[in-house]
Amino acid sequence: MSSQAPNGQSPYEERIIPFITDDGVNLNLINVRGRKPPDKGPVILVHGAGVRANIYRAPVATTIVDALIEQGYDVWLENWRGSIAFPPNLWTLDQAALYDHPKAVKTIIAETGAQQLKAIIHCQGSTSFTMSALAGLVPEVTTIVSNAVSLHPVVPRWSTFKLRYLVPLVKLFTPYLNPHWGVEAPDLAAKMITLLVNMTHHECHNAVCKQVSFTYGSGFPALWSHENLNEETHEWLKEEFGAVPLRFFEQINRCARQGHLVAVEGFKELPDDFVKAPPKTDARFAFFTGENNLCFLPVSQINTYNYFSGLRPNYHSLHVLPGYGHLDVFMGQNAARDTFPLILDELNKD
Repeated sequence: MSSQAPNGQSPYEERIIPFITDDGVNLNLINVRGRKPPDKGPVILVHGAGVRANIYRAPVATTIVDALIEQGYDVWLENWRGSIAFPPNLWTLDQAALYDHPKAVKTIIAETGAQQLKAIIHCQGSTSFTMSALAGLVPEVTTIVSNAVSLHPVVPRWSTFKLRYLVPLVKLFTPYLNPHWGVEAPDLAAKMITLLVNMTHHECHNAVCKQVSFTYGSGFPALWSHENLNEETHEWLKEEFGAVPLRFFEQINRCARQGHLVAVEGFKELPDDFVKAPPKTDARFAFFTGENNLCFLPVSQINTYNYFSGLRPNYHSLHVLPGYGHLDVFMGQNAARDTFPLILDELNKD
């Protein structure tokens, strides 16, 4: 069953639960339930940078939300401060780790009465949520399915060049990048970047798809394989990407140089270096990566799996997905066949 019903109406009951972080930011959770009450516990889905919770509900026959509801889970989609559902802001991974995810988890616990929950986390939702977990800020989370990157970000060479040399240059003109400039470039900086992207990216006729590749990776395209997306999804994604702060790219550059996550804000609740402090979580991690990922290379998750397995052997798991990249793990037209069963198996293990 698809969450995109033929008449445009969702077959599910949805409610938006707002919450306010301890630093005063208004965020929300979207609770999605089927006609039958869930008979399993809650699962939180955390999106990446410069998108929103809706990224998990592409116009495909079966979304990950559909699959989870069919399995009996109570689905909660988090819009954290990196979401384009809110006005652009100069967020960092530290802020999301300290303020957003712990409050979202506590809100779900309060709403459901559950004592524990599970998580599906992607990209910068994954890095920041992993920071929360390692710092002991989400002790209620028992199982974490992490896609693309978590503790050890490794990027392609061209991405390294962009992070080190192009980001400081672009920051002279704008505090943000925004793939939606492919549809509407509001100022001179946006127009200049759009011209550059159109001159260098010829992989398709979707201007936002090309901007996404320029912004987040090194491929043509970078976040998916075109053959993995149906035409409707390729068109739909034009409205699913928005502003992302260059401040974030500065942090991920520092992390990539170190080879693992480091904090930048100096919050006492977070370790400065996330591999020097022992993890303050007993959560079991299932690490996923597409073997064709050109945003964060597969070795990112392989390194993290090896790190966690060194601390606790035979507990965590790793899945390298052939034929998949970054976001097509969730948005792919055949993901319900190829990737969702593996995700569900991990969630169902305990």
